Amino acid sequence: MNNKITVMLVDDSSVIRRALSRIIDADSDIEIISSVSNGEMAVSMARIKKPNIVLLDVEMPIMDGLTALPKILEASPETKVIMCSSLTAKGADITIKAMTLGAVGSVVKPSSAQETGEGSEFQKNLIRLIKALGDNKNAHTTKPQPSATVSKEIKPRYGASDYTLKNNISVSSSPPKILAIGSSTGGPNALFTVLKDVGKINVPIVITQHMPATFTAILAKHIEQNTGIETLEAQDGMIVESGKAYVAQGGKHMLFEMVGAQLKIKLDDGAQENFCKPAVDPMLRSLIEIYGDKILCVILTGMGSDGLKGASALSDKGGEIIAQDKETSVVWGMPGAVAMAGICSKVLPVNDIARSIKTIIK
Repeated sequence: MNNKITVMLVDDSSVIRRALSRIIDADSDIEIISSVSNGEMAVSMARIKKPNIVLLDVEMPIMDGLTALPKILEASPETKVIMCSSLTAKGADITIKAMTLGAVGSVVKPSSAQETGEGSEFQKNLIRLIKALGDNKNAHTTKPQPSATVSKEIKPRYGASDYTLKNNISVSSSPPKILAIGSSTGGPNALFTVLKDVGKINVPIVITQHMPATFTAILAKHIEQNTGIETLEAQDGMIVESGKAYVAQGGKHMLFEMVGAQLKIKLDDGAQENFCKPAVDPMLRSLIEIYGDKILCVILTGMGSDGLKGASALSDKGGEIIAQDKETSVVWGMPGAVAMAGICSKVLPVNDIARSIKTIIK
Protein backbone atom coordinates (compact mmCIF):
# COMPACT_ATOMS: atom_id res chain seq x y z
CA MET A 1 0.00 0.00 0.00
CA ASN A 2 1.35 3.44 -0.97
CA ASN A 3 1.21 5.74 2.06
CA LYS A 4 2.79 8.66 0.26
CA ILE A 5 0.92 11.90 -0.34
CA THR A 6 0.17 12.02 -4.07
CA VAL A 7 0.47 15.29 -5.98
CA MET A 8 -0.46 16.49 -9.46
CA LEU A 9 1.28 19.56 -10.94
CA VAL A 10 -0.68 21.79 -13.31
CA ASP A 11 1.21 24.64 -14.97
CA ASP A 12 1.78 25.69 -18.57
CA SER A 13 5.43 26.50 -17.77
CA SER A 14 7.71 23.47 -17.98
CA VAL A 15 10.30 25.48 -16.02
CA ILE A 16 7.92 25.91 -13.09
CA ARG A 17 6.86 22.26 -13.22
CA ARG A 18 10.52 21.16 -13.13
CA ALA A 19 11.24 23.48 -10.20
CA LEU A 20 8.24 22.17 -8.26
CA SER A 21 9.16 18.58 -9.11
CA ARG A 22 12.67 19.09 -7.80
CA ILE A 23 11.35 20.42 -4.49
CA ILE A 24 8.70 17.72 -4.02
CA ASP A 25 10.86 14.80 -5.15
CA ALA A 26 13.36 15.64 -2.40
CA ASP A 27 10.78 14.59 0.23
CA SER A 28 10.29 10.84 0.55
CA ASP A 29 6.75 11.23 1.94
CA ILE A 30 5.39 12.87 -1.23
CA GLU A 31 5.04 11.49 -4.76
CA ILE A 32 4.20 13.32 -7.99
CA ILE A 33 1.80 11.13 -9.95
CA SER A 34 1.01 13.51 -12.81
CA SER A 35 2.38 16.71 -14.36
CA VAL A 36 0.29 18.50 -17.00
CA SER A 37 0.25 21.84 -18.79
CA ASN A 38 -3.40 22.98 -18.79
CA GLY A 39 -6.68 22.72 -16.93
CA GLU A 40 -8.36 20.41 -19.41
CA MET A 41 -5.63 17.80 -18.99
CA ALA A 42 -5.79 18.30 -15.23
CA VAL A 43 -9.49 17.44 -15.12
CA SER A 44 -8.91 14.24 -17.12
CA MET A 45 -5.95 13.15 -14.98
CA ALA A 46 -7.76 14.00 -11.72
CA ARG A 47 -10.55 11.64 -12.75
CA ILE A 48 -8.04 8.83 -13.39
CA LYS A 49 -5.35 9.42 -10.74
CA LYS A 50 -7.38 10.85 -7.82
CA PRO A 51 -4.42 12.80 -6.37
CA ASN A 52 -4.44 13.91 -2.74
CA ILE A 53 -3.15 17.35 -3.70
CA VAL A 54 -3.25 19.43 -6.88
CA LEU A 55 -0.94 22.42 -7.38
CA LEU A 56 -2.98 24.45 -9.86
CA ASP A 57 -1.71 27.38 -11.92
CA VAL A 58 -4.04 30.34 -12.36
CA GLU A 59 -3.36 31.44 -15.94
CA MET A 60 -3.06 28.70 -18.59
CA PRO A 61 -4.08 28.18 -22.22
CA ILE A 62 -7.01 25.93 -23.27
CA MET A 63 -8.51 25.96 -19.75
CA ASP A 64 -7.40 28.27 -16.94
CA GLY A 65 -7.19 27.37 -13.27
CA LEU A 66 -10.41 29.07 -12.18
CA THR A 67 -12.41 27.19 -14.83
CA ALA A 68 -10.66 23.89 -14.08
CA LEU A 69 -10.99 24.03 -10.29
CA PRO A 70 -14.66 23.02 -9.86
CA LYS A 71 -14.27 20.40 -12.60
CA ILE A 72 -11.26 18.87 -10.80
CA LEU A 73 -13.19 18.73 -7.54
CA GLU A 74 -16.15 17.14 -9.30
CA ALA A 75 -13.87 14.53 -10.89
CA SER A 76 -12.05 13.84 -7.60
CA PRO A 77 -14.02 15.17 -4.59
CA GLU A 78 -11.41 14.19 -1.97
CA THR A 79 -8.63 16.11 -3.73
CA LYS A 80 -7.37 19.30 -2.11
CA VAL A 81 -6.36 22.10 -4.47
CA ILE A 82 -3.60 24.63 -3.82
CA MET A 83 -3.60 27.62 -6.18
CA CYS A 84 -0.27 28.84 -7.58
CA SER A 85 -0.29 32.48 -8.65
CA SER A 86 1.98 35.43 -9.26
CA LEU A 87 2.36 38.18 -6.67
CA THR A 88 0.07 40.58 -8.54
CA ALA A 89 -3.32 42.09 -7.84
CA LYS A 90 -4.80 40.03 -10.67
CA GLY A 91 -3.23 36.83 -9.37
CA ALA A 92 -4.41 37.57 -5.83
CA ASP A 93 -7.95 38.37 -6.98
CA ILE A 94 -8.27 35.12 -8.96
CA THR A 95 -6.74 33.11 -6.11
CA ILE A 96 -9.22 34.41 -3.54
CA LYS A 97 -12.09 33.80 -5.98
CA ALA A 98 -10.76 30.24 -6.22
CA MET A 99 -11.11 29.89 -2.44
CA THR A 100 -14.86 30.43 -2.81
CA LEU A 101 -14.93 27.64 -5.41
CA GLY A 102 -13.19 25.09 -3.18
CA ALA A 103 -9.44 25.75 -3.23
CA VAL A 104 -8.01 25.31 0.28
CA GLY A 105 -4.68 27.11 0.03
CA SER A 106 -2.35 29.14 -2.14
CA VAL A 107 1.33 29.69 -2.84
CA VAL A 108 3.02 32.52 -4.68
CA LYS A 109 5.08 31.35 -7.64
CA PRO A 110 8.84 31.68 -7.16
CA SER A 111 10.36 34.42 -9.30
CA SER A 112 13.82 32.87 -9.55
CA ALA A 113 15.61 29.54 -9.32
CA GLN A 114 17.28 30.75 -6.12
CA GLU A 115 13.90 30.92 -4.38
CA THR A 116 13.32 27.20 -4.99
CA GLY A 117 16.78 26.05 -3.90
CA GLU A 118 17.56 23.56 -1.15
CA GLY A 119 16.55 24.99 2.21
CA SER A 120 14.69 27.96 0.70
CA GLU A 121 11.65 29.43 2.45
CA PHE A 122 9.52 28.51 -0.58
CA GLN A 123 10.61 24.88 -0.37
CA LYS A 124 9.96 24.63 3.38
CA ASN A 125 6.59 26.36 3.18
CA LEU A 126 5.39 24.28 0.22
CA ILE A 127 6.36 20.96 1.80
CA ARG A 128 4.80 22.01 5.11
CA LEU A 129 1.55 22.93 3.34
CA ILE A 130 1.38 19.72 1.29
CA LYS A 131 2.00 17.58 4.36
CA ALA A 132 -0.57 19.43 6.45
CA LEU A 133 -3.23 19.01 3.77
CA GLY A 134 -2.22 15.44 3.01
CA ASP A 135 -2.41 14.30 6.60
CA ASN A 136 -5.81 12.64 6.97
CA LYS A 137 -5.71 13.24 10.72
CA ASN A 138 -5.47 17.00 10.27
CA ALA A 139 -7.00 17.81 6.88
CA HIS A 140 -10.71 17.68 6.19
CA THR A 141 -12.89 18.06 3.17
CA THR A 142 -16.21 17.98 5.00
CA LYS A 143 -18.31 20.89 3.80
CA PRO A 144 -20.14 22.99 6.41
CA GLN A 145 -23.83 22.19 6.66
CA PRO A 146 -26.38 24.93 5.94
CA SER A 147 -27.20 27.04 8.99
CA ALA A 148 -30.83 25.85 8.95
CA THR A 149 -29.73 22.30 9.85
CA VAL A 150 -27.73 23.34 12.92
CA SER A 151 -29.30 22.21 16.18
CA LYS A 152 -30.63 24.84 18.57
CA GLU A 153 -28.23 23.77 21.30
CA ILE A 154 -24.64 24.36 20.24
CA LYS A 155 -22.51 21.37 21.17
CA PRO A 156 -18.85 20.57 20.45
CA ARG A 157 -18.27 17.80 17.90
CA TYR A 158 -15.61 16.00 19.94
CA GLY A 159 -15.66 14.69 23.51
CA ALA A 160 -13.57 15.47 26.55
CA SER A 161 -11.04 12.83 25.52
CA ASP A 162 -10.04 15.10 22.61
CA TYR A 163 -9.99 18.42 24.47
CA THR A 164 -11.32 20.13 27.58
CA LEU A 165 -13.55 23.19 27.45
CA LYS A 166 -12.84 25.94 29.93
CA ASN A 167 -16.18 25.76 31.71
CA ASN A 168 -15.03 27.88 34.63
CA ILE A 169 -14.11 30.81 32.43
CA SER A 170 -14.41 34.13 34.23
CA VAL A 171 -16.11 36.30 31.65
CA SER A 172 -16.14 40.04 32.20
CA SER A 173 -19.45 41.50 33.35
CA SER A 174 -19.31 43.89 30.38
CA PRO A 175 -19.36 42.64 26.78
CA PRO A 176 -16.19 42.51 24.61
CA LYS A 177 -15.03 45.78 23.10
CA ILE A 178 -13.42 44.12 20.06
CA LEU A 179 -13.58 40.88 18.05
CA ALA A 180 -10.16 39.48 17.09
CA ILE A 181 -9.92 36.66 14.53
CA GLY A 182 -6.89 34.57 13.54
CA SER A 183 -6.81 32.25 10.52
CA SER A 184 -4.51 30.64 7.97
CA THR A 185 -4.93 27.67 5.60
CA GLY A 186 -8.58 27.55 4.53
CA GLY A 187 -9.14 30.85 6.33
CA PRO A 188 -10.70 32.99 3.57
CA ASN A 189 -13.71 30.71 3.17
CA ALA A 190 -14.12 30.38 6.93
CA LEU A 191 -13.95 34.17 7.26
CA PHE A 192 -16.60 34.63 4.57
CA THR A 193 -18.88 32.13 6.31
CA VAL A 194 -18.48 33.54 9.83
CA LEU A 195 -18.58 37.24 8.98
CA LYS A 196 -21.52 36.96 6.59
CA ASP A 197 -23.59 35.49 9.43
CA VAL A 198 -22.22 37.94 12.01
CA GLY A 199 -23.25 40.95 9.93
CA LYS A 200 -23.18 44.40 11.49
CA ILE A 201 -22.06 44.40 15.13
CA ASN A 202 -21.28 47.29 17.46
CA VAL A 203 -17.57 46.50 17.95
CA PRO A 204 -14.60 46.58 15.57
CA ILE A 205 -13.39 43.35 13.95
CA VAL A 206 -9.64 42.82 13.50
CA ILE A 207 -8.35 39.93 11.42
CA THR A 208 -4.93 38.37 11.00
CA GLN A 209 -4.96 35.96 8.07
CA HIS A 210 -1.62 34.50 7.00
CA MET A 211 -1.19 35.96 3.50
CA PRO A 212 1.49 37.85 1.59
CA ALA A 213 1.39 41.52 0.67
CA THR A 214 -0.96 42.33 -2.24
CA PHE A 215 -3.21 39.43 -1.24
CA THR A 216 -4.45 41.05 1.98
CA ALA A 217 -5.88 44.14 0.23
CA ILE A 218 -7.73 41.84 -2.17
CA LEU A 219 -8.92 39.68 0.73
CA ALA A 220 -10.37 42.78 2.43
CA LYS A 221 -12.26 43.62 -0.76
CA HIS A 222 -13.65 40.09 -1.03
CA ILE A 223 -14.72 40.02 2.64
CA GLU A 224 -16.68 43.23 2.08
CA GLN A 225 -18.26 41.86 -1.11
CA ASN A 226 -19.18 38.54 0.52
CA THR A 227 -20.37 39.81 3.90
CA GLY A 228 -21.55 43.41 3.51
CA ILE A 229 -19.22 44.51 6.32
CA GLU A 230 -17.05 47.50 5.43
CA THR A 231 -13.56 45.98 5.41
CA LEU A 232 -10.18 47.68 5.07
CA GLU A 233 -6.59 46.55 4.79
CA ALA A 234 -4.75 47.87 7.85
CA GLN A 235 -2.67 51.02 7.37
CA ASP A 236 -0.34 52.64 9.87
CA GLY A 237 -2.20 55.23 11.94
CA MET A 238 -5.65 54.14 10.73
CA ILE A 239 -8.44 54.78 13.26
CA VAL A 240 -10.36 51.63 14.20
CA GLU A 241 -14.14 52.11 14.17
CA SER A 242 -17.00 49.96 15.44
CA GLY A 243 -18.86 47.97 12.83
CA LYS A 244 -15.89 47.83 10.47
CA ALA A 245 -13.36 45.03 9.84
CA TYR A 246 -9.60 45.46 9.44
CA VAL A 247 -7.31 42.89 7.80
CA ALA A 248 -3.64 42.78 8.82
CA GLN A 249 -1.39 43.87 5.99
CA GLY A 250 0.76 41.17 4.40
CA GLY A 251 4.37 41.39 5.60
CA LYS A 252 3.56 43.48 8.72
CA HIS A 253 2.28 42.62 12.18
CA MET A 254 -0.91 44.51 13.11
CA LEU A 255 -0.56 46.17 16.52
CA PHE A 256 -2.69 48.81 18.25
CA GLU A 257 -2.39 51.89 20.43
CA MET A 258 -4.86 54.18 22.19
CA VAL A 259 -4.47 57.82 21.22
CA GLY A 260 -6.84 59.73 23.44
CA ALA A 261 -10.14 57.94 23.05
CA GLN A 262 -9.27 56.50 19.62
CA LEU A 263 -7.88 53.06 18.88
CA LYS A 264 -5.28 53.28 16.12
CA ILE A 265 -3.44 50.66 14.09
CA LYS A 266 0.33 50.50 14.39
CA LEU A 267 2.06 48.38 11.72
CA ASP A 268 5.18 46.59 12.88
CA ASP A 269 7.97 45.29 10.64
CA GLY A 270 9.56 43.12 13.32
CA ALA A 271 10.67 39.52 13.04
CA GLN A 272 8.34 36.71 12.06
CA GLU A 273 6.51 34.92 14.85
CA ASN A 274 5.49 31.29 14.42
CA PHE A 275 7.08 31.52 10.93
CA CYS A 276 4.50 34.19 10.01
CA LYS A 277 4.22 37.91 9.37
CA PRO A 278 1.55 39.03 10.00
CA ALA A 279 1.03 36.76 13.01
CA VAL A 280 -1.91 36.37 15.37
CA ASP A 281 0.06 36.39 18.63
CA PRO A 282 1.40 39.98 18.32
CA MET A 283 -2.10 41.22 17.48
CA LEU A 284 -3.57 39.57 20.59
CA ARG A 285 -0.75 40.76 22.87
CA SER A 286 -1.24 44.31 21.71
CA LEU A 287 -5.00 44.18 22.26
CA ILE A 288 -4.65 42.67 25.74
CA GLU A 289 -2.49 45.63 26.82
CA ILE A 290 -5.37 47.94 25.88
CA TYR A 291 -8.53 45.96 26.61
CA GLY A 292 -7.50 43.27 29.09
CA ASP A 293 -10.26 40.65 29.21
CA LYS A 294 -12.72 42.63 27.06
CA ILE A 295 -11.71 40.81 23.86
CA LEU A 296 -13.51 38.01 22.06
CA CYS A 297 -10.94 35.87 20.22
CA VAL A 298 -11.87 33.44 17.44
CA ILE A 299 -9.29 31.03 15.99
CA LEU A 300 -10.23 29.56 12.63
CA THR A 301 -8.70 26.87 10.41
CA GLY A 302 -4.96 27.03 9.79
CA MET A 303 -1.59 25.29 9.99
CA GLY A 304 0.70 25.55 13.00
CA SER A 305 -0.09 27.04 16.40
CA ASP A 306 -0.04 30.79 15.82
CA GLY A 307 -2.48 32.40 18.24
CA LEU A 308 -1.92 29.89 21.06
CA LYS A 309 0.33 32.12 23.20
CA GLY A 310 -1.85 35.19 22.70
CA ALA A 311 -5.06 33.26 23.36
CA SER A 312 -3.52 31.70 26.49
CA ALA A 313 -2.65 35.16 27.80
CA LEU A 314 -6.19 36.32 27.07
CA SER A 315 -7.63 33.26 28.83
CA ASP A 316 -5.51 34.04 31.91
CA LYS A 317 -7.09 37.51 31.96
CA GLY A 318 -10.59 36.04 31.71
CA GLY A 319 -11.26 36.76 28.05
CA GLU A 320 -13.23 34.36 25.88
CA ILE A 321 -11.86 32.16 23.09
CA ILE A 322 -13.81 30.24 20.43
CA ALA A 323 -12.11 27.72 18.14
CA GLN A 324 -13.34 26.17 14.91
CA ASP A 325 -13.91 22.44 15.26
CA LYS A 326 -11.84 19.71 13.65
CA GLU A 327 -14.48 18.45 11.25
CA THR A 328 -15.04 21.76 9.46
CA SER A 329 -11.39 22.93 9.52
CA VAL A 330 -9.24 22.46 6.42
CA VAL A 331 -6.30 22.03 8.83
CA TRP A 332 -6.92 21.73 12.58
CA GLY A 333 -3.60 23.21 13.56
CA MET A 334 -4.27 26.68 14.97
CA PRO A 335 -7.77 25.97 16.33
CA GLY A 336 -6.64 22.54 17.50
CA ALA A 337 -3.76 24.07 19.47
CA VAL A 338 -6.05 26.36 21.49
CA ALA A 339 -8.70 23.65 21.88
CA MET A 340 -6.20 21.09 23.18
CA ALA A 341 -4.75 23.68 25.57
CA GLY A 342 -8.09 23.74 27.40
CA ILE A 343 -8.53 27.52 27.10
CA CYS A 344 -11.61 27.65 24.86
CA SER A 345 -15.12 28.23 26.11
CA LYS A 346 -16.47 26.80 22.84
CA VAL A 347 -15.20 24.62 19.98
CA LEU A 348 -17.75 24.90 17.18
CA PRO A 349 -18.50 24.05 13.55
CA VAL A 350 -17.81 27.03 11.33
CA ASN A 351 -21.53 27.61 10.73
CA ASP A 352 -22.24 27.91 14.47
CA ILE A 353 -19.51 30.43 15.29
CA ALA A 354 -21.34 33.58 14.16
CA ARG A 355 -24.35 32.85 16.33
CA SER A 356 -22.11 32.44 19.36
CA ILE A 357 -20.24 35.67 18.55
CA LYS A 358 -23.48 37.65 18.38
CA THR A 359 -24.69 36.21 21.69
CA ILE A 360 -21.44 37.12 23.46
CA ILE A 361 -21.16 40.60 21.90
CA LYS A 362 -24.72 41.45 22.94
